[in-house]
Amino acid sequence: MSFKVLMAAAITAFSGKVLMAAAIIVLLGVVPVARVDAAASTQPLPVHLSDTGLFVKGSTTEVHPEVVSFSPQYPLWSDGAIKRRWIYLPPGTFIDASRPSAWEFPEGTRLWKEFRLERRVETRFIERLADGSWRYATYVWSEDEKDAVLASGDGIPSLALNSTEPRKYSIPSESDCRACHEGPAVPVLGFSALQLSPDRDPLAAHGESPRSDEVDLSQLIERGLVRNLPESLIKTPPRISAASPTERAALGYLHGNCGHCHTDSSDASVPIDLRLAQGVADPASSQKVLRSLRSSTAQFRLPGTTTAVPLVSPGASHDSALLMRMRSRDASVQMPPLGTAMPDSEGLALIARWIDHDMNPSTSRESTR
Repeated sequence: MSFKVLMAAAITAFSGKVLMAAAIIVLLGVVPVARVDAAASTQPLPVHLSDTGLFVKGSTTEVHPEVVSFSPQYPLWSDGAIKRRWIYLPPGTFIDASRPSAWEFPEGTRLWKEFRLERRVETRFIERLADGSWRYATYVWSEDEKDAVLASGDGIPSLALNSTEPRKYSIPSESDCRACHEGPAVPVLGFSALQLSPDRDPLAAHGESPRSDEVDLSQLIERGLVRNLPESLIKTPPRISAASPTERAALGYLHGNCGHCHTDSSDASVPIDLRLAQGVADPASSQKVLRSLRSSTAQFRLPGTTTAVPLVSPGASHDSALLMRMRSRDASVQMPPLGTAMPDSEGLALIARWIDHDMNPSTSRESTR
């Protein structure tokens, strides 16, 4: 698909997008009608990424000085894409962190996440509206990276990365974005007390040291951009409580890659009672996650069998449904169900090492606390 054709399709799709979405949502009862009304009164999304406020005027590379860069310590696996992330808060506003695991973001908050493979491929965008709801969009970069335009709300199932590369790339639909972002208590993922803690996990899968321009929790508090965080979490930066360094990294990986669906939030709608999200205000959070992993009944069955495979089989990762589903790319089996076409070898190795060694009853473990 050429860049000009993509731009024309995006503009055409959005001319009738709000009306069609409203009708479908009302008929199916997917979300409250109030959200549809709010969307109908919202200004259309900019066609060009450069008009969303990420860059200084006239540039597609120089980030606006009021936009803040950050990186989570437990990043989400996205088929090996290199990612950059930014947030913008309107002047004079701040994030209310009085609920440590469910920050309240002000109206006008904007976040961007850039995905790069051989080049910049897409930049995802979310924004908090005046009524408190959030809207989602994806901007697709041209092959020469001179511009990025709004993709259709239906997404692009197979986007060629360049004219000679056979590999295809999938652009998520708006419903895909909502499926991941609207399960937890707050739709912003990867920007939280735990993810931005200066006490970063050195064993985090795909973890990187923050760049010089990327802020952490302490810096956000110093700038007044995050307020009302309990004093205990300011004095002692949040970290995952674990019995070993490997367990800490494994629980962090599950939090970052799975916790947005497998959460305590009442909005979560998953068929298995599994809780993988870490709560920084709850000292027993890790123990609750471990109990959930051990007690949850997996519905997964190997082809041709009638017996459910244990979600986690301590000391035997090869017999654990958790690993089987993480490794599979069968659409009816894989976990997470969206966003990847390739299994994460580093993440799989970490979880397998944790199950085989740290969870093995015959293996002694030393506390890290």
